[in-house]
This record gives sequence, C-alpha cells and structure tokens, in this order.
Amino acid sequence: MPTDPSPTQRDRRELVRFYLLDHRTPLGKAIDIALLALNLVFVVVFVAETYPLSAALQATLWRFEVAIASVFLVEYVLRLYGARNRLAEAADPYTVADVLAILPTFLVLVVPGATIANVGFLRAIRVLRALRFYRFTQDAEFFFGTVSDNALRALKLLLTVLVLLFVFAGLFYSAEHAANPEVSTFGDAFYYVVVALSTVGFGDIIPYTAAGRWVTVAAILIGIIVIPWQASKIVREWSRRDKVDVTCPNCGLSAHDRDASHCKACGHVIYQEADSSE
Repeated sequence: MPTDPSPTQRDRRELVRFYLLDHRTPLGKAIDIALLALNLVFVVVFVAETYPLSAALQATLWRFEVAIASVFLVEYVLRLYGARNRLAEAADPYTVADVLAILPTFLVLVVPGATIANVGFLRAIRVLRALRFYRFTQDAEFFFGTVSDNALRALKLLLTVLVLLFVFAGLFYSAEHAANPEVSTFGDAFYYVVVALSTVGFGDIIPYTAAGRWVTVAAILIGIIVIPWQASKIVREWSRRDKVDVTCPNCGLSAHDRDASHCKACGHVIYQEADSSE
C-alpha cells in the first residue's frame, strides 16, 4: 500500500515548489531571470534557423537548442515533483505549453532519422514555445517588484499581440517556405502576418498553399476576437478607477461615483463616506 511521504520528502518538495514560484529571494529572482533569458534565446534560435547559415553555425544553434530544452525538461520535472497536485499541474495550460515547446527537440533526438527540416509538424509545434512567456504573467509579482493590475493587463495584451504574430508567422512559414519563393525566412512570414492582421494587404506576398490560406484566415479571425477582448478588459478597468465599489441595496447596481449619495439607476439613497476636500 502507498505510504505518505516522509517529512523530509515533503519539506524537499515544498522547497522546490517555493523557489519555482518565488520572486523575492535572491535565488527565486535568479531562477526567474534565467528562465526568462533562456525563453528569449529559445525563440531566437528558432528564428535564426530559418535563415541561410553555415553548417558550423547551424550545428552550434542545434546544440544551444538541445541544451535549453534539457533545462526546460528539468524545470518541468521539478514542477511536477514539487506540485501539491501533480495531475492538476500536468494538465495546467502553462505546463502543457512547456511540454509542447520542447517536444520537437526531443523527438528529433529519440526518433532515428528525424529532423526538424523534414518533419513538417515538428516545425509547426516549435512556434508554440512562445507560449511559455505567459507563465511569467500568472500574477502581478515579478523579479523586479509588483506591478498594478492595470499594468499586468496591459502586459498581457502586449504579450498576446506579440505571441499571435509570432505563432502565426511561424505557422505560415512552415506552410509556405517550401512552395513560396516570397517566404524564404521567418522575417518574410512575420511581415506578411503583420500586414494581414492589420488588414493593409499590400499583396506583395500571398499564400500559395491551402495550409497557408487557412493559417491566414485563422490569424485574422483570432486577431479580431482575442485582441479586442483583451483590450476591453483594460478599458473597463480604467473606466472604473474613479468608482467606489458600493452596491445599491434596492437594485443591486455597483460601482458608483465617489461623491454619489443616490443610486444613479433607481435613485435609492446609498450611504458611502466621501472626503469633502476632494
């Protein structure tokens, strides 16, 4: 029969969990900064490998990719080890994104003859490594301090826009670069996605493949839905900055003006303190 972990095991797991979540201690800050830097390098390696490079530089970038993916694999194992509910941690969207980010690299290592270049879906999955950045916006605490809720929402909006551009540029590159002479690098694909999402449509780059057309359609639809939805949260919060969270006992309306004495919906008297000097 399974036994409860010993106090030493529990303490070790709590310690691992603490430092993976911590943003205040020197070690917690160092882990945060290191993971953020490795995320950036991981993304840069993917972009760099779409450009014509010497064989020696390609080999160096591949070693970088394997080394960083190995670090992220260790991080993934430690997160599961330190989690209070390992099943919930494994099913967490951030954790799933972590696995998808490193999956192509390790598939190439364990499957004989497989390469990123000749297995199309591996190229497509690699763009999802950008989703790892969302882990850094789980809460308002960062290694440099705590930000306001509005600043965190603005950061998430900016990150959403950048991730959408990056992911769909990567998918468009994966679908088009072999068939479309106008899409030879990630930069070409990124330019096309920006032009498509902004509805400018210069027409200098057009999709040649069915997959490229579907990526374009998905990018535009998701951009239309997700970006305004994120932006509306920020606008809603900004519009409530000068409101007081007082609920009318008659009609239930909340968020009244600071100097309001009556409910603006039903006229019922509401009692709230106001500073006459304001």
